[in-house]
Amino acid sequence: MTVLKTSMRNFFAHKGRMALSAVAVLLSVAFVCGTLVFTDTMNTTFDKLFAATSSDVTVSAKSASDTGETTAGNGRPPVMPASVLAEVRAAQGVKSAEGTVFSSAVTVVDADKDNLSPSSGAPTIVGSWNANEARTMKITSGAAPEGSGQVMVDADTADKHHLRLGDEIGVISAVGTHTAKISGIATFTVTNPGAAIFYLDTATAQRTLVGRTGVYTNVNVTAAAGVSDAQLKKNVTARTGGAYKVQTAKETADANRQDVGDFLNVMKYAMLGFAGIAFLVGIFLIINTFSMLVAQRTREIGLMRAIGSSRRQVNRSVLAEALLLGMVGSVLGVGAGIGIAVGLMKLMGLTGMNLSTDDLTVAWTTPVLGMVLGIVVTVLAAYLPARRAGKVSPMAALRDAGAPADARAGVVRAVLGLVLTGAGGYGLYQAAGADKASEGSTWLGLGVVLSLIGFVVIGPILAGGVVRVLGAVLLRAFGPVGRMAERNALRNPRRTGATGAALMIGLALVACLSVVGSSMVASATEQLDKTVGTDFIIQNDGGQPITSQAVQAVKSTPGLARVTEYKVLDADLTTPDGKTSKGETINAADPTYATDLRTETTAGSLADAYRPDSMSVFEGFAKDHGIGLGSKVGVAFRDGTTATLTVRAITSDDVVIDKGAMYVSISTVAKYVPDERMPLDQLVFATAKEGKQDAAYTSLKAALHDYPQYEVRDQTDYKQALKDQIGQLLNLIYGLLALAIVVAVLGVVNTLALSVVERTREIGLMRAIGLSRRQLRRMIRMESVVIALFGALLGLGLGMGWGATAQKLLALEGLNVLEIPWPTIIGVFVGSAFVGLFAALVPAFRAGRMNVLNAIATE
Repeated sequence: MTVLKTSMRNFFAHKGRMALSAVAVLLSVAFVCGTLVFTDTMNTTFDKLFAATSSDVTVSAKSASDTGETTAGNGRPPVMPASVLAEVRAAQGVKSAEGTVFSSAVTVVDADKDNLSPSSGAPTIVGSWNANEARTMKITSGAAPEGSGQVMVDADTADKHHLRLGDEIGVISAVGTHTAKISGIATFTVTNPGAAIFYLDTATAQRTLVGRTGVYTNVNVTAAAGVSDAQLKKNVTARTGGAYKVQTAKETADANRQDVGDFLNVMKYAMLGFAGIAFLVGIFLIINTFSMLVAQRTREIGLMRAIGSSRRQVNRSVLAEALLLGMVGSVLGVGAGIGIAVGLMKLMGLTGMNLSTDDLTVAWTTPVLGMVLGIVVTVLAAYLPARRAGKVSPMAALRDAGAPADARAGVVRAVLGLVLTGAGGYGLYQAAGADKASEGSTWLGLGVVLSLIGFVVIGPILAGGVVRVLGAVLLRAFGPVGRMAERNALRNPRRTGATGAALMIGLALVACLSVVGSSMVASATEQLDKTVGTDFIIQNDGGQPITSQAVQAVKSTPGLARVTEYKVLDADLTTPDGKTSKGETINAADPTYATDLRTETTAGSLADAYRPDSMSVFEGFAKDHGIGLGSKVGVAFRDGTTATLTVRAITSDDVVIDKGAMYVSISTVAKYVPDERMPLDQLVFATAKEGKQDAAYTSLKAALHDYPQYEVRDQTDYKQALKDQIGQLLNLIYGLLALAIVVAVLGVVNTLALSVVERTREIGLMRAIGLSRRQLRRMIRMESVVIALFGALLGLGLGMGWGATAQKLLALEGLNVLEIPWPTIIGVFVGSAFVGLFAALVPAFRAGRMNVLNAIATE
């Protein structure tokens, strides 16, 4: 009880000094809990939606995916004949059945050709209005569509794009473009996670999405009273002879849930990973806080030891303070985490993904995990300072105002740090020299972890040299004030090292990812320059195929020398070694593709692969199956018959674009795949006549004005799009890493604040002999800047090493260019100086306001 009382008294006596450490715990716990609440809420939202929209039993074509998405290469959904509806209705236990048609391989535009698809990445779905949809949608304005001239839209999409009754919209599918006027607006009765939904009547949906009537994509079946879904599925399957895919409501919901869950899990674990980094940075803050508090209370601890307190009691007293800190920070963090989750939901709402707070899900495990994590991390972080406090000798404490340095511990730290750093360097060296990316990735991960730990351990030793160099470059110009700032930073290398290490971790990851991202862009750009021999690339960024009407529009554009079509097919390959490779991808293109993409070959000429009944294979596939020039390969096209093709070229694996592709001409494929089952183009390449690139570019844009779902890019546009995609990903990662950097800044603030308290008498004496308030504040700011720049130098140097090693692994995949983004690196380094200035504002202000006489009188 005495230990607890002492801990409570000390905790509240130093509550101001504990506050920033508590904020670090709060932020880390909040990020963990916020992530869990947010992803659980999204799961709840989708679960309710899937449960509400799934009929008792759903019948679909065999080739349809479990989630019902369009899978056909021709851009049309897999369908069944309308006769299946009568068969299903005749099955025992069926109360009702209704045929429907829907597709998500569509683009919907308004009268100005502006895309109405969600910006969040959620799907755009066009389907027939039916009784199953009426379970989750309520018509709140106008009426359901009747006839080909009418369409109904969901209320969220109507509000976002300011659509009103009578407005004209266009539905663009693989069949063509269908225009209609809005006859009604329907509101979701469950939470809409952001999809844009448009409804046509059944006959119009069939013609618009499939190109003919008399077919359905789904049959929604309702069970009669007392008939289970499982029994109904069995009855329907027996009635239809197993010719179609039959799923219960649970199976349909589970398939949809799995599809969404995979994405949510990636997002959840990525965010938790960044929360873990914040926790790691917070550990240094907590260690620093308790180390300084223990040092400042050396006399007090010695007095306790002199009157009978045991080492164990002192140790437990400090750990009890850490326990209180962890509990306070964790409780507040759990509450803040729920707030973060709500904020993320509102943020998603701005992108079009609507999540209702009515579905806010706080599982009991979330606050428990947050509390346990926060408390355990805090207590573990405080263990070393507590152990150090327990070792304080009563007599040494009474004689000395500070804890004595442990020379033996310093030697052990130096040896351990050098060993770990050396081991990490060896791991990075092995990764850089690996022959396989999988093997190199293991070494890279090991090297990153060991080198990071090594730098953390050896940080106090590095602090002496690095701070002296920084002082000579930056501080000496400020005269005595600058020299005092340097000496203050050097006074306790362990503290400076730990504070700098907190900032080092976040900046090391920033530097590493910057190097990797810049190298990927530079490598891809180099590959484009070397291999792409065409002027323009036409594609849909969402992966939708290019309709024949759009291809014809491209071919009719004036000023073009050639147009190349590019299709993708699935096939099973039987190789000379007698093995069958199932589900291989075959790339079919016009012979001019050999000029449009100058792919390097290890044998033969790529142009020969486009001869009749010929093909190419990639180097790795050829080695695995003993294939050489002239080898015969059986190609069983999924949508056609089997062909025997002759290998005329073997392409190099040392490429980025179309890596691992196997080429064949479209004319060869046309002999074995019926016209109606031939997939649409995935890409179209166009090359302008000599000297007419600019005019052709303008003409192509105009020719595809009625097809806004397709992007026309020249090589400059394509490079910029690639750069933007990687840039957006990096910005997202930088935003998540900002949490760790914020915690590191709190560490600098806390270190300076406690350092000012520790030097109260010293500051009073300096003020008494003539140091002005302005000079005092400048000294503390400079000390902060030096500590921040020390952490930045270590972090950026370490991160660039990691990034350069990672690029060596990317080179095995064809990304051969190493590019250091010096503007980013220099910007981060300079920004670290401003971080140091910002962190010193409050401590410097408090130091400047000290009463000189009171400060001198402080023990």
